[in-house]
Amino acid sequence: MAAQRPPEWLRVKLGKLEHSRQTAQRLARHGVSTVCSNARCPNIGECYGGGTATFLIMGEVCTRDCAFCAVRHGAPQPLDPAEPQRVAEAAADLGLTHVVVTSVTRDDLPDGGAAHFVATVGAIRQALPHATIEVLTPDFGGAPEPTALVARAAPDVLNHNLETVRRLQRSIRPQASYETSLDVLRRFREIAPTAATKSGLMLGLGETEEEVLEAMADLRRVGCDLLTLGQYLRPTPRHTAIDRYVHPDEFERLRARAEAMGFIHCASGPFVRSSYDAATAAQVVASLRAEVRG
Repeated sequence: MAAQRPPEWLRVKLGKLEHSRQTAQRLARHGVSTVCSNARCPNIGECYGGGTATFLIMGEVCTRDCAFCAVRHGAPQPLDPAEPQRVAEAAADLGLTHVVVTSVTRDDLPDGGAAHFVATVGAIRQALPHATIEVLTPDFGGAPEPTALVARAAPDVLNHNLETVRRLQRSIRPQASYETSLDVLRRFREIAPTAATKSGLMLGLGETEEEVLEAMADLRRVGCDLLTLGQYLRPTPRHTAIDRYVHPDEFERLRARAEAMGFIHCASGPFVRSSYDAATAAQVVASLRAEVRG
């Protein structure tokens, strides 16, 4: 049976309202989109209030229609060649030290938009040479060349979400696959061994704890360094229903298991999302590598 009433621990943090408005105004001034607003992220008040955001490139319309995602589905517009520069200028305007860029899935493009990711990484590097960069990519239809193109751009963190356990893939993300996502992460690791690789899972979709642990083990087998675990929240009535609300104690238990498996960092909690507090994970990786070099 689907979960009904949200528990008390699912209280959204509003953040600093004036700072949130200022962040939204700055983003609008540069004409950039964020996944924070398009995907109805519950952390938008907290992140905007802290003067940060996750950029959404390649439009606001996705060619896929996953059962969990609030981003619009349909026929997207052509790519805007000026978008990478606008994203870089917006990141500089916000004074970001860690810049996260994601995208809609663009199955209509021959390279899935990989070259657009590369252009965006390059523009950010020019505008903010001391910032770290994280990209959260689609699976590029499983084609190896686009994955390699993004990896060779050498962002500091290469992120691709597994989203859910093996058994639930067909119902939750019917146009993707568990093995394809693992292959993307494996290629990221092989081509960019100095970058951190990252993935995330949503909980509360009907998975068992054993299935979550299996997915975590599969991610470690392909060299995944960073992990996010969060509560699935149904964006609209047409999306997949919530099976259950996962207690914070369970999230904490899974975080400890993840670290025992060898993940460098695991953000685990009801409101955790792919880019939630992403700078902290990047800093942990950088610190560990600095120790190794030293």
